[in-house]
Amino acid sequence: MNQPSTSAPLQFGAFVGLDWADEAHALSLCAADDTPIQRTILKQTPEAIAQWAHELRTRFPNQPIAIALEQSRGALLAALSQFEHIVPYPVNPKTLARFRQALYPSSSKDDITDADLLLEILLKHRPHLRPWQPDTVQTRQLALLTEQRRNFVDSRTALTNQLLAHLKMIFPQALDFVADLGSPLAADFLKKWPTLQALQKTTPAALRKFYYGHNSRSNDLLRQRLELLKNAVALTSDPALLNTHRLAIQALAAQVAALHPFIQRYDKEIAEVFAAHPDAALFDSLPGAGPVLAPRLLACLGTDRQRFKSAEALSCYTGVAPVTEQSGKSKWVHMRWSCSTFLRQSWHEFANCSIRFCPWAQECYEAYRKRNMDHHEAIRKLAFKWQRIVWRMWQECRPYQELRYQTALLSKRNRKPSGPAGG
Repeated sequence: MNQPSTSAPLQFGAFVGLDWADEAHALSLCAADDTPIQRTILKQTPEAIAQWAHELRTRFPNQPIAIALEQSRGALLAALSQFEHIVPYPVNPKTLARFRQALYPSSSKDDITDADLLLEILLKHRPHLRPWQPDTVQTRQLALLTEQRRNFVDSRTALTNQLLAHLKMIFPQALDFVADLGSPLAADFLKKWPTLQALQKTTPAALRKFYYGHNSRSNDLLRQRLELLKNAVALTSDPALLNTHRLAIQALAAQVAALHPFIQRYDKEIAEVFAAHPDAALFDSLPGAGPVLAPRLLACLGTDRQRFKSAEALSCYTGVAPVTEQSGKSKWVHMRWSCSTFLRQSWHEFANCSIRFCPWAQECYEAYRKRNMDHHEAIRKLAFKWQRIVWRMWQECRPYQELRYQTALLSKRNRKPSGPAGG
């Protein structure tokens, strides 16, 4: 569960455990001044949710309603968030699963039981839950845009991997003609010439026109490609292979081509929203963040300065901080698996990029590698250190200053000369 909330407790009129589903939700409701549990089914339609919310307002006037549900985002949470008298308490799915396993070792499960369990968690363990409080519109929009963009980029990577597998079967020389399979040039090239045999039927003038049309105007590179085409030998002439893989190559190339304009639109939208955000200057000052990672880091922290009480809380939330398990004389330190993969990936990528732009980060990374850490472990430790710096910047609303940090780092080394640089 989350860390206990330190805010003053609300006086709720009722408590609800809600087990959501695609078509209908199971509800277990308990009034604050009553003990019987009322169980109902709520349809997943905007009209049914709105009617139910208004009934709660009428039944418990001027009193907030606490609702525990097993999600932190989605259509249901979005629908409930528009009602000011409803206070959602998202519950980690693993928390509910383990609570269910503890009470029902047989692993029996149904929607009503889960709704009852969510209600019990809300009634007895609410100090360990955190009510859902939406951030600003800009921050939430930036968070959704950056995550969606990354998903489409991952989809493009998966498509190019499939494309590479098909090319290796009939046209391995294609990589020499297009270099980057994820580029618009490659997609258009392979839609036009999916096999070496098709490419060999074109003229040098037509090939030159194609490259010029895609802003590839290096005469030396074009001369090398024309020479390669002249001497190229087909890997296979089997019609069964050529006809089937040709079709797959064209289909995959078309899908890659279709993603390009939308990824560019995401980049434009993210840049516009990020530029208008009041905290943009803080994250834009980070060395190596750039136009892709700076918005992702901003969306991770948000605008609520009370959200993370310490840098350690941020590290745990993002999965950068390790987990220590100890039993008797055994002790095991490992990665934190229960976290957002996207957020952990964002900090990992930022720390990796910072090595090229920040001298102390490179020095810190090299010191960790000298201690026999592999690349990813060293990057995680560097990300952990960066989070302490970024959290302080975020709390003080002060952009990153290399000189200021170098001065503090030098002062720390003078006080404690032993230990790795930057660690």
